[in-house]
Amino acid sequence: MGKTAKAGKQAVVAFGLMCSLGSATLFAQQVQQDRKAISKPAPEYPALAKQMRLTGVVKVNVVIGTDGLVRDVQVLGGHPILVQEVEETLKKWKYAPTNVETKAQLEFKFDR
Repeated sequence: MGKTAKAGKQAVVAFGLMCSLGSATLFAQQVQQDRKAISKPAPEYPALAKQMRLTGVVKVNVVIGTDGLVRDVQVLGGHPILVQEVEETLKKWKYAPTNVETKAQLEFKFDR
């Protein structure tokens, strides 16, 4: 297979991956809207991050258990100082109980 054919095949695979990730994001937003939040405090801007003038976005996937608590957090990206604050905050989130777990992809933006 020539270089051009390989490049074309790789482009198709990359496009397919982007489409499936885009669908997952849309689905997660849909689930997020359907699940009634009881308590969702916002993460605080950590003092160390302020001192360092650190800004950025933290992206996570979460699993919300049937009891309404965030059961699992998978970090997709972000500075470790900001990630730590998001993980601690998500432990305090509470949703209305349901008979099924739900999943969501969340973004938290930190800026000065």
